[in-house]
Amino acid sequence: MKKLIFSVVALCVLSGVMSCSSKANASSDGAVSDSLSVVDSTPVVYYIKDITPENLIKVYEALGRKADGNNVAVKISTGESNKSNHLDTALIKDFVRLVNGTFIECNTAYNGNRSNTEAHIKAAKEHGFADIARVDIMDAEGDTALAIKGGKHIAYDLVGKNFLNYDFVVILSHFKGHAMGGFGGALKNISIGIASADGKAWIHSAGKTRKPAELWDNLPEQDAFIESMAEACKGVIDHVGKDKMLYINVANRLSVDCDCDGNPAAPKMGDLGIFASLDPVALDKACVDMVFNSDDPGKADLIERINSRHGTHILDHAEKIGVGSKAYRLVTLE
Repeated sequence: MKKLIFSVVALCVLSGVMSCSSKANASSDGAVSDSLSVVDSTPVVYYIKDITPENLIKVYEALGRKADGNNVAVKISTGESNKSNHLDTALIKDFVRLVNGTFIECNTAYNGNRSNTEAHIKAAKEHGFADIARVDIMDAEGDTALAIKGGKHIAYDLVGKNFLNYDFVVILSHFKGHAMGGFGGALKNISIGIASADGKAWIHSAGKTRKPAELWDNLPEQDAFIESMAEACKGVIDHVGKDKMLYINVANRLSVDCDCDGNPAAPKMGDLGIFASLDPVALDKACVDMVFNSDDPGKADLIERINSRHGTHILDHAEKIGVGSKAYRLVTLE
């Protein structure tokens, strides 16, 4: 396998919107490297075009890391309403049961269908998640702080108290646009998703307030918010351990709006596929690259959403503080 990847790999450069592929017809945007040491150190992103339950398991198995622990968490978005574009339970059911996972979520910092535990459990049941696996609203009984080393804006991350109960974490994300972050993928799912309601206010305000009621009066400069999300990711990953996490993005129903939107805009861009990596920065970068490099004219609205929110800055800051790498090798599975 190493010989195959070595012989055909294209190395993504760190600047611009670039993509790469392990196929022989790798994108000319990527610089082909013949250095085995560079190849071995560059994160791999596995990609498969057809979005099926079987292919979700295939990209997971390609990672070579088993979700193995006494308590395996699967972080998803339960979706704000039946109109939201959250992941289809029929798609993820077999995978979640394979890893014997528990769905983990935290309450929202805005008033809605998931702003308290009772309502959130109701939403999870209505959207079919409770029929697949146990659902843990982790901040039902409070939160806890995780230290962040080298944070520019926040010195700690506030996560649901029950997060401490899990010894392996799968970040299973719906990649799409986002009204505030530009796009939502693995990094947003780790940061905002695992944060308690108070923790969400803490990140969104870049450390100005922990009170959701005060959030909208304490919104920071945009880059400070984006950087705070990246910093929260570092707190989570440092706590769990890099070797105890893996990341999967499903890039379908590519609305400009997040699954936290109860009435999202209809997708204009076609589905891309399933991506998986052991590096969340590389994973989100690969998804962003594929959006930008697509020949689908429907991509325009999603690109505008990403650019207008300076969404890709999360990749820059996450790499800078050691969360992961923007360089990656894309290995296409059939």
